[in-house]
Order: sequence, then structure tokens, then C-alpha cells
Amino acid sequence: MTTNAAPLLSARLSLTPKTALAGLLDGAWWPRSRDLTAELPPLADALEKRYGRITRVTVNPSRWPVIPHKVPVTGHTVHVGWFTEQDPDKVILLSYTVSRCDLLVIPPETEPAAAARLMAAAAIPGSVLAAGALMSEEAATGRRMRDARSSEDAWEADGGSALPPLRHPVDGARMIMMQSKPWR
Repeated sequence: MTTNAAPLLSARLSLTPKTALAGLLDGAWWPRSRDLTAELPPLADALEKRYGRITRVTVNPSRWPVIPHKVPVTGHTVHVGWFTEQDPDKVILLSYTVSRCDLLVIPPETEPAAAARLMAAAAIPGSVLAAGALMSEEAATGRRMRDARSSEDAWEADGGSALPPLRHPVDGARMIMMQSKPWR
């Protein structure tokens, strides 16, 4: 029998606040890897207080290289299933008590700033954005930010810089002298 000497890391999770506003997602999860056997136990433990004991999980197989049928979690086993029709950017967790929790899955390789934006967006109560829509929106935001940085870098690399301030606002302008007492 082998034992895992590495301690379980807590799940990186953002949940919608408890409210009457129901949305398409209940929050976001940012796993550290694509290994469901390693990632599901901390997720199930983190959700147990709010949702009860997680008993089943469904994923889309396009995002997970290996999908185990069962994963041991603290005190019980979670059954794992997959559906190709399920949004690939979402995980569905089922429990005994509350029934269902839908989470956006943020890819493990996502940069921290992008993951933070996605976690915040997925935790908005009453949001009507699906997991795939949030991921597409973030991809577009990331492209815009990269384009803006590359344009600024190109400007600086080509020797461009902001114009220096004018030394005197009337340099080269024609000045008209005013008399000290206005005419009446």
C-alpha cells in the first residue's frame, strides 16, 4: 500500500453569496492540475459545509485526460461521470442535501490575474453568463490587454515617447500688449 506524503492543498474556490438570486453558476473552481483524483478531495471537503456531502461529479472529458470512476474523499467515495454534451468549462457536483452545484472550471495554467477576474465574474449572484461565455469573454479581455501592452512596448522600442511639455505657452505666438486701463 502506498501513501501520499504530500498534504492536501485547499481548493481554490469562489462561491456566490447565499441569496435568492439564482444564476447559471454557483461559483468558480481553479484546480492546480488536471488530475481529478488529486483535485476532487479538497473540492468536496470545501463544499461540504455549504452543500452537504458531495456524492457525484460530472465533467466533460475534453478537459480531463483521465476520468476515474470513483475518487476517495474524506469518509466516503465520490462517483465521477462524464458527458460530452456538458459545457467543457463546467463541473457539476451533486450532494445528498442541496442537490446540485455548478462551477466554472478555470484551467490550471491560467495566469493569476485572469483567474481572479474569472472567479469574481462566476460568483456574481443571478448571473446569466454560462461557463463557456465567461471563458470566451476572458480570452477576449486577455487579447486586448496583450495587444495594448505590445503596442506600448513597440512605441517605446521605436523611440517614441510622450511629447515634452511646452516651456512657455506662447512661444512663437504673436503677443498683443494690453493697456493697463481699459477704454470706456
